[in-house]
Amino acid sequence: MRAGIRITSLVPSGLVIESVSDSSDSIIIAVRAESCVAECPLCGARSSRIHSRYDRQAADLPCAGKEIRLRVITRRFVCEVPHCRRRIFAERFGNDVLPSRSRRTARLDCIVHHLGLVLGSRPAASFAKRLMLPVSNDTLLGIVRRRTALRTDPLAVVGIDDWALRRNRCYGTIVCDLERRRIVTLLPDREVATVRAWLADHPGIKIVSRDRGGGYGEAVAKALLGNRTKHSDEDASFVSFASLPNGAEDLLRGHAGLCVQALNLSVDQLARRLPRSRNT
Repeated sequence: MRAGIRITSLVPSGLVIESVSDSSDSIIIAVRAESCVAECPLCGARSSRIHSRYDRQAADLPCAGKEIRLRVITRRFVCEVPHCRRRIFAERFGNDVLPSRSRRTARLDCIVHHLGLVLGSRPAASFAKRLMLPVSNDTLLGIVRRRTALRTDPLAVVGIDDWALRRNRCYGTIVCDLERRRIVTLLPDREVATVRAWLADHPGIKIVSRDRGGGYGEAVAKALLGNRTKHSDEDASFVSFASLPNGAEDLLRGHAGLCVQALNLSVDQLARRLPRSRNT
């Protein structure tokens, strides 16, 4: 039994096909929005007054071994609300159909995103090319990063240090989330009151990795002392090496006897005690 298929089922929902043209390696489909009105993105008022039209190019899922290219006829509408600052606006097709400023439909973008997650950059780009979904390595990485959901749980481990807006003139404070490896905020100065006020607004912080200067220790103690927040000069990896010489000196003092014995050994005796290489 033969089953019929409608050509409108080949394009995303909400789009109407105007014309179809075929070439050796691709199918070009001219589409437009099904609705006759559009909402202003600024004030939300609906308008049916068309100002002009222009074409958008977008890629869609392949069909019969050929690439599908959509020529989206986009209309510009006039917002008739007097107090709205957006006098002319382009119609939106929805993030589930064709996101704004996107060159791929939402369903194609979803497949490319999953390919990037499973295979990585270069293998996914090579495999997508075989699937008639030509995307570059950088595009795959950009899609994965853009669609990654940011964590919304409160801050727990942060790093605080100063940064120079103008060296020897103007300094501020940078706060980083050490778990997510992201910059949280930039404070306008490195005063104790400024850092203390910001820390007081984030009582969930448990560990603070800070610099020795700038009064950050005082700010942490005043703002988060009741939360038993861990903080010390040695917590920060970028200042922990300052105590390395003292630690080495204490280590040598504790093993002074062994050091004297090693110095009294001759070169031949020391060579016999060292482990020999496998190649010798």
